[in-house]
Amino acid sequence: MKPLLKLSGVSAGYNGDDVIRDVNLEVHAHDFLAIIGPNGGGKTTLLKVILGLLPIRTGAIEFPGLPAGLKSIGYLPQGGAFDASFPISVLDVVLSGLMGQMKLWQRVTKAQRQSALALLERTGLLPFAANPIGELSGGQKQRVFLCRALIHQPGLLILDEPNTYVDKGFEGELYRILQELNRSVAIMLVSHDVGTISSVVKTIACVNGRLHYHPSNKISSEMLTYYNCPVELIAHGTIPHRVLKNHS
Repeated sequence: MKPLLKLSGVSAGYNGDDVIRDVNLEVHAHDFLAIIGPNGGGKTTLLKVILGLLPIRTGAIEFPGLPAGLKSIGYLPQGGAFDASFPISVLDVVLSGLMGQMKLWQRVTKAQRQSALALLERTGLLPFAANPIGELSGGQKQRVFLCRALIHQPGLLILDEPNTYVDKGFEGELYRILQELNRSVAIMLVSHDVGTISSVVKTIACVNGRLHYHPSNKISSEMLTYYNCPVELIAHGTIPHRVLKNHS
């Protein structure tokens, strides 16, 4: 089966300096891939390359299993890049995710509007459909932006720190929704919450200049050391705690 997304020997960066180097990656249907790595390691650069926002210096990027290419990708940026003061309703924000698929003269259909309402109901936001987006909390806005990323039924969903601003009460529900969505859409998830996502995703890639793919969701300190991926491992228990290395 053709991969949805394929990166071959990709290098890219800024001002002539590569941030990611010789990246090889394939994403297939029903994949749920976590992208982890330290700050400055290249996670955001990788996303920009995939989304066509940053040109590559070497290598190739292809969409063999996505006939519409970039239009088949849903994207939830970190923090939901949107002017919350803009006078637009929650429902219209969700429907704005269709703009890339519609002609200028086309109007939203009844079926599309019903799909948007169904997504809002799924994320607990249906009562706020007519409210201005600026009235919602940070976590509620993130849910709206997730609905916007899904409204055109993408083949690949990319999320950059989706739990940013999401209240803890909805965080578990968010991951449950993503697991359910993964039955019909491949997902790439950038996150620093390694301990939580390891129980949700299927595979892991560490980005720290180069990309190291791990075909499992099991994470160990040895693996992170081997991949030169200095991120923290968080252990969850009755009392919230963090496991640190022994002092030398």
